[in-house]
Amino acid sequence: MDQKDWILIVELSKQKNITKTATALFVSQPSLSYRMKRIEEELAVKLFIKTSKGIEFTPEGEHLVSYATHMLETFLETKDFLQGMSDEVRGTLRIGASSNFAQYSLPKLLKGFSDLYPNVRFKVRTGWSSDVFNMLQDSTTHIGIIRSDYTWKGEKHLLNEEQFYIISNHKIDLKDLPLQPYVTYKTDVSLSNSIQSWWNDRYDEPPAIEMELDRLETCKEMVKQGLGFAIVPGISLSEEEELFKMKLSYLNGEPLVRRTWLYTDQKSIQLPIVQRFNQYCKQWFE
Repeated sequence: MDQKDWILIVELSKQKNITKTATALFVSQPSLSYRMKRIEEELAVKLFIKTSKGIEFTPEGEHLVSYATHMLETFLETKDFLQGMSDEVRGTLRIGASSNFAQYSLPKLLKGFSDLYPNVRFKVRTGWSSDVFNMLQDSTTHIGIIRSDYTWKGEKHLLNEEQFYIISNHKIDLKDLPLQPYVTYKTDVSLSNSIQSWWNDRYDEPPAIEMELDRLETCKEMVKQGLGFAIVPGISLSEEEELFKMKLSYLNGEPLVRRTWLYTDQKSIQLPIVQRFNQYCKQWFE
């Protein structure tokens, strides 16, 4: 077995599905099935069981998953260490970032860092904050830029706070909000809970949900056409957009905000490339 096999085993343990694993690894399904068969022949044990729901691992297969996970972690740690031995800042920086931050802020952040350190490459994965936190826990990223406050044993730094806004294509009054059509979008649990907490503080009745969409940008386009109002984080808004915007606060005057945190994997803190990026992030937000 080699590094490609470790990656295959670990990804298959996550997906539990040959088709999804093949897609994630950019290989064909037949070649993936062939390699799985060859691994079983090489080790002379049954590792995989095909079921109606996908793939299950035998006890021997579960042990192999643990081995492959350990070998991948060890390889990545060794690679990071070797690249960090040079005085020059170089190597691959593995970053996990929440989807909204990745869309609105991350490209400019990475461009600025790349201009300073042209020999740095990036491996970026995005998702909801809970997904990125899981990446950190699995040690598949050096750094997580997360819009939720988790308990964390590694380094953690508050990058910024941003205001929540009501947006509409015309002026609206807060007291009339329960009667207005509400356009929502899929997001992570922490953001949904923040919005729900604010609404419950203000109103006794539920919002009149008109649309439930899968993307924030689609939601904004619906609002621009006068099809309802939405509650969005400030990161998604620009001065050029002709929208009515109102900052939100609780009845006690406390503003409704969302915080963006920089998390660093405990094993990665000493790497020069990680130290420089953390320093750059903090300065960039200041």
